[in-house]
Amino acid sequence: MDALQLVALVAASAAVAGLARRTPVPAPLLLVAVGLAASYVPGVPDYTLDPHIVLPLILPPLLYTAAVDSSYLDLRANIRPVALLSVGYVLFATVAVGWLAYVLVPDLPLTAALVLGAVIAPPDAVAATAIARKLGLPHRITTILQGESLVNDATAITAYKVALAAAVGEGVSWAGGLGEFALAAVGGIGVGLILMVPIHWLRTRLTEPLLQNTLSLLIPFVAYAAAEEVHASGVLAVVVVGLFLGHKAWKVDFATRLQEEAVWKMVAFVLESAVFALIGLQLPYVVRELDPYGIGEALWYAFGVFVLVVVVRFVWVFPATFLPRRLSARVREREPGVDWKAPVVVGWAGMRGVVSLAIAFSIPVVTDGVEFPARNLVLFLTFTTVIGTLVVQGLTLPPLIRALKLPGRDRYQETLAEAQAQSEASRAAQTRLDALLTDERNALPGPLADRLRTVLERRRNSVWERLGAVNDLTGETADDTYRRLSREMIEAEREVFVRLRDERRIDDEMMRTLLRRLDLEEAAAHREETD
Repeated sequence: MDALQLVALVAASAAVAGLARRTPVPAPLLLVAVGLAASYVPGVPDYTLDPHIVLPLILPPLLYTAAVDSSYLDLRANIRPVALLSVGYVLFATVAVGWLAYVLVPDLPLTAALVLGAVIAPPDAVAATAIARKLGLPHRITTILQGESLVNDATAITAYKVALAAAVGEGVSWAGGLGEFALAAVGGIGVGLILMVPIHWLRTRLTEPLLQNTLSLLIPFVAYAAAEEVHASGVLAVVVVGLFLGHKAWKVDFATRLQEEAVWKMVAFVLESAVFALIGLQLPYVVRELDPYGIGEALWYAFGVFVLVVVVRFVWVFPATFLPRRLSARVREREPGVDWKAPVVVGWAGMRGVVSLAIAFSIPVVTDGVEFPARNLVLFLTFTTVIGTLVVQGLTLPPLIRALKLPGRDRYQETLAEAQAQSEASRAAQTRLDALLTDERNALPGPLADRLRTVLERRRNSVWERLGAVNDLTGETADDTYRRLSREMIEAEREVFVRLRDERRIDDEMMRTLLRRLDLEEAAAHREETD
């Protein structure tokens, strides 16, 4: 892939993802569909998925940004269901899907079938969590799906390595495989624990936001590479570091946080868009490599494996949801009660993604003179499973959620809790301000002191105003009107600065300084709205 092809891929995928925001179709599904269609357009080059790029260069930043945005406290509160899905389900699906595929597909060796099971075991919850947030699913379900996606890749990659060793005749035993899995997991967590404290210390000591954000961009790659160097799980190392830094992000200065959020949003948007487009673009390569199997026969196998993947997830999710509650009184006390609707959504939200394809493409044709059996078929079945789950489950998940009428997030209660928290914080700030102003060293002219109190009062009242009545003429709350009028005032000032620059009454450097002040005021006055 040359530079022009890479630029074309990023630009086209970003454009499609931007278009998806104006449609009811989730961006991952539209990107895959466009990729499938584009793969047979004359002149579109072959974009073969390279596992040596996806696993060490694309997976770490995606995992890191997801971990930083996750809540350590929420994950800890839901550790049991998250662990049952991210570890228990992946291992169960590896064995169950592998065995059933061995029974279903003639001439497919059991070892190759177990490799297939490991490859397609981990759901990629990027699409699922995006849909969950868009439709306002209960917070606990979103947390569980997000937590599953953070850890299950590590489980699947380790299971794949064990199954691959058995497939090429390296004589790996079950005990040896479990030992390798335990060492990879413990090692990955250990590397993350070792790295997270010095990295956080360095982040809090750097005073230049550009340096801090440069460090931020390097963190996932450093954590992943360090863990892989000692044959541990790079995925778990990245997740541990990301969760810790996200939990401690409040200790970093505000300029770094603002820049970091914008940078990582852009990085995640570009990578996710390109990754889902790449999935669709693999079709010609996968079909071309299908020999000696006929396409018709392979499609029947693909349909069977897709059904197995869907059924096996439900077979695990329902007992994993209700059996611990039945067996343990402590679980019943600590965790909220659930009905059958929540596990239906979690079970149906098992879409596969780019990690499965990257692992499949990494299967070697020959290892130490031993040819991997049925590699082309395993690759095809992985591709069709990824596409099938993304299209079938991805398109039907939103109507399923609406049909089940799950209780959504209570926006009123969330706003009320936000208002109460802001009120408590504002009282503390008022107390601190009054104490500081009594000190002669902090003496301020009356108007400036009043301005501090006005800003504090505005911050305290803004959330409460969102709970109040709306304007009958505009449909806006008082807070909405305040933001709009403030934006109009800032825009008027901005136009004057530009006019003065054009009239050569101020130079460009002064204009940029003045505009930056307005930008900071606008950022302070208008909080980012929820996507």
